[in-house]
Amino acid sequence: MIDGLMIRALYGILYREFLRFFQQRARFLSALVRPLIWLLVFSAGWRQTQGLAPYAPYQTYIPYEVYMIPGLCAMIQLFNGMQSSLSMIYDREMGSMRVLLTTPLPRWFILVARLFAGVAVSLLQVYAFLAIAFFFTYFEFLELDIDPIGYITVLPALVICGFMLGALGMALSATVKQLENFAGVMNFVIFPMFFISSALFPLWRIKDLSYTFYQFCTYNPFTYAVELIRFALHGQFYAEGALVVAVTSVIALGLAIYAYDPSRGLKAKGKKG
Repeated sequence: MIDGLMIRALYGILYREFLRFFQQRARFLSALVRPLIWLLVFSAGWRQTQGLAPYAPYQTYIPYEVYMIPGLCAMIQLFNGMQSSLSMIYDREMGSMRVLLTTPLPRWFILVARLFAGVAVSLLQVYAFLAIAFFFTYFEFLELDIDPIGYITVLPALVICGFMLGALGMALSATVKQLENFAGVMNFVIFPMFFISSALFPLWRIKDLSYTFYQFCTYNPFTYAVELIRFALHGQFYAEGALVVAVTSVIALGLAIYAYDPSRGLKAKGKKG
């Protein structure tokens, strides 16, 4: 049952996360510049070479930048999830996270609240990116042609995808003892997840080029996050993607809660150190 202490703790965690985010302006700019470069540069270069035949959720042929938008939204959430996990390791080493985990609040609630705060920050980043993309469309720099209702229907998809990616990062952070080691681990997670997915190329085209690579894409939960966002942006529901993302979120969060248990995670690591 949620009581007053939990509500105050959730507010404090949200406030601290947003305060840190707005103080780190470079973090916000990098979250926007990275997908905008992909959108403006790569879509312009590949527009003429990447002919995309109509398939669900699209009803007709689409420009390449329309295809890229869902993958770039998921990219923002992927990087934000790993960034939030990096800050968790920093807080753990500096002591604030360790103190928070010793409060009388349930450990699962603290981790979920921290995860919820990271998802809220990622939503701000994604909608800022979509607003800039809409601005480029309005002045005919791009041809996104997204129904305005899609900016609303995509919200639940962004929330569940943000939870999945944040939970994966949280579970990963529990296995890393030192802050300097996490940057290298991130590179082995972020780039394979992004490139071995349908973020940049449709699965049917990947299947035609390499069936083995296609199979890797179908085993990647990030692929289902991208497709869930893609369908939601066009006012449609992708049941398989929602199921995979939800199950992956539960498993990753369960692993994070298990790893942060004082008898197995932080406390055990402290004894070993």
